[in-house]
Amino acid sequence: MKRTIKILVIILLLLIIFFLVSKLLSPKYMTNLVEGSMIAEYYDAPKNHDVIFIGDCEVYANFSPMVMYEQEGITAYVRGTSQQLIWQSYGILEETLKYETPKLVIFNVNSLRYSEPVSEAYNRLTLDKMKWSKEKIEIINASMTKEETFISYVFPILRYHSRFSELTSEDFEYLFKEKKNTYNGFLINKNVKPVGSLPTKKVLPDYKFSNKCIEYLDKMTNLCKNNNIKLILIKAPSLYPYWYDEYNEQIVEYAKNNNLDFYNLKDVADEIGIDYQTDTYDAGLHLNLDGATKLSKYFSKLLKEKYNLKDYRQDEKINKIYQEKLNEYKQAIE
Repeated sequence: MKRTIKILVIILLLLIIFFLVSKLLSPKYMTNLVEGSMIAEYYDAPKNHDVIFIGDCEVYANFSPMVMYEQEGITAYVRGTSQQLIWQSYGILEETLKYETPKLVIFNVNSLRYSEPVSEAYNRLTLDKMKWSKEKIEIINASMTKEETFISYVFPILRYHSRFSELTSEDFEYLFKEKKNTYNGFLINKNVKPVGSLPTKKVLPDYKFSNKCIEYLDKMTNLCKNNNIKLILIKAPSLYPYWYDEYNEQIVEYAKNNNLDFYNLKDVADEIGIDYQTDTYDAGLHLNLDGATKLSKYFSKLLKEKYNLKDYRQDEKINKIYQEKLNEYKQAIE
């Protein structure tokens, strides 16, 4: 009996050590590569959102739910991640509907240009902090590059064992705690890098979106219809990578055939007031805080007028929550 207890204690200690070492070696995404922390912040957020954004960096860099609330009383959350591919967006939307049913889902169509996984690094930023679920398993299987293995997502130590020599103070400081890096999924960036010369626009051999991408867009469309959610397609303002006319024509046609609304916000950048000399932090790829504020004011007004969204500034309980959020947001900006 004593021998059995001793063995069980040893096994328990080994499991604790394995857990601690694995947690230590896994990236924390708190002060470096903070984009990897965004997917997890949603789980602790109040689930009262009329609008959910999904998509790549063109949503989390460009749309501020705090501005949308202050401007129009709209409750919104951005479930965007770096280089989020459409099958990842679909899985994240599926997961979101386990927690709440928004009135509108806004999908940024930029990712339709990618028919295959881009890199493990981007996969990790989306998946490492995502809770385990059927959706996460499906996204991993759909996203893995040839060099990746499913087991390395289950046991991150298999992927990050070599980080011993790369550990920083961040790994120890945030071993058992985390900090919030976004405001309802929006990542603040106040830097300014004006547009200079853009790369030459390449002629592509084929502009048609892949069958795989259209298949997932169909699945997203049906998922929203089955849950009585209005799906809205958008293209966020950016000058690069190029959004070809051929891409746009396909989205216009798809929206028409499926009774969806599509807004190419790139085409109304002047009306929004975007100045690519002052409103971008990376020479035209994404908007900075000033640009995102302009875009969020414009788009929230459009959503409020066209889709009759509730003004939650008149709701005492929710307004109290958002006033606290707004105070934190403004302090972070200052």
